[in-house]
Amino acid sequence: AYSEARSRYDVGAVETTATPDGAGYRISGEKVWVLNGHHADQLIVPAKAPGGVTLFVVPRDAPGVSVRVAKTIDGKKAGFIRFENVLVAEDARLGAEGTGREALDRTMDFAAAAAVAEGVGIASTMLRMTVDYLGAREQFGVKIGSFQALRHRAVDMYAETELLRSISMAAMVRADDDDASARRSDISAAKYQLATGGIWVAQQSLQLHGGIGVTDEHDIGLYFKRMYALNALFGDQEHHVARFASDPAFAEAAV
Repeated sequence: AYSEARSRYDVGAVETTATPDGAGYRISGEKVWVLNGHHADQLIVPAKAPGGVTLFVVPRDAPGVSVRVAKTIDGKKAGFIRFENVLVAEDARLGAEGTGREALDRTMDFAAAAAVAEGVGIASTMLRMTVDYLGAREQFGVKIGSFQALRHRAVDMYAETELLRSISMAAMVRADDDDASARRSDISAAKYQLATGGIWVAQQSLQLHGGIGVTDEHDIGLYFKRMYALNALFGDQEHHVARFASDPAFAEAAV
C-alpha cells in the first residue's frame, strides 16, 4: 500500500506518518488505489517515521483502519485505505527506520518489469486474435485480410510486439541488479515501450476488429483496457521518461 493522492509515483513522497508511541507507533494517513487491498489480511505500509520512510506491517482489520473499494478501468478492484491513529507494535516495523525508500524502489522496479512482461502476453494475444479475425471477416465478398493495407498494419503490430518482448527480457534480467542506475534505465526503457508500442498494438487491434472490439462481450476490449491499466501501474510514460533522462549515465552519454 504505497501510493498516495499526491505522490505521483514517487515512493519517497510519503505523507502518512508513523509517530512513536511507547513500545510502538501510531500510523495516520491514507493510501490510494491499493490493488486488491480490500482482500489483504496484512498491509505493508510506508510511513514517515522520525528516521525517514519506514515500512510497517498493519493488519487490515486493526482498529482505525477503514477501506473504501473502487473499480479500476480494467474491471479489477482497488482499495482506498485510511489509517486513523492506528497503533502497531515495534516488531511491526520492517527493518530499521529510514530503510523503506530503497526497498520500495527495488520493489517498484520489479513490479514494473512484471507489468511489461504481462503487456507482452497481451500484445501477443491481441496480435494473434487480430490476424485470425482478418482471415475470417469478409467484406466486398473477400476476406479483409487480403487487403494489402491491413496486412501492412498487422506486420507493424508484429514488429512492435517483438520490440516489446525483447526489451521486456532485458528488463527482467536487470530486475535483480544491484546497480540501481542500470536497473532503472532498462526498466524505464521497457515501460516506455509498453506505453508506446504496447498501447499502439492494442489500439490497432481494437480498430481492426471494428465495432465488436469495443464491446464487453469480446475479449479484445478487455485486453485493451488491461493494456492501458498496465501503462498506468508503477509509473506511466511521463514518469519513466523523466526518470531515464535524469540518470547521470544518460546525461554523460548525451553530451
